[in-house]
Amino acid sequence: MTHGMRTDTHSPRFGNGGGRRDSAARYALLPLRIFLGVTFIYAGLDKLTDSAFMKDSGAGSIGDMMRAVRDSSAIPALVDLSLKSPAGFGYAIAFGELAVGIGTLLGLFARLAALGGALISLSLWLTVSWASDPYYYGNDLAYLMAWTPLILAGAPLLSLDAALRSRRRQRSGGYE
Repeated sequence: MTHGMRTDTHSPRFGNGGGRRDSAARYALLPLRIFLGVTFIYAGLDKLTDSAFMKDSGAGSIGDMMRAVRDSSAIPALVDLSLKSPAGFGYAIAFGELAVGIGTLLGLFARLAALGGALISLSLWLTVSWASDPYYYGNDLAYLMAWTPLILAGAPLLSLDAALRSRRRQRSGGYE
């Protein structure tokens, strides 16, 4: 009598395709996607609708904020780059946040959107919130870490990426 070795890594599914634990695991990233998507859309719109923010100088302006954090940032050269055109940098961040938020919320190019969100969070952590003491008061580091699971997993459920993947699979006869 021969003995085979099991190579499957998932427990067998009976009836409705798994229990509550399996279902919870499949949807585990959805709350994170919703939170990050809504937050980045809000942040982008907030910047675009704040008339003071998109100015080179003045109270509440991107220019004054970048000048204030220049000497305490981890990479002053990055701040200097933004100071060449503070309003342009402000618009780039705002539109970047909108694109990332929409992509994440809809699950369209979800891994790319998450990478964009991580890069925005990283740049803000290394410049604006670098001097936060203790470090965990700077929320940009937490956002950077929150993007990591979405970079790794994408948006496998309830997303345009999943719908497009399913459509490609149907067109290719079930093989992708």
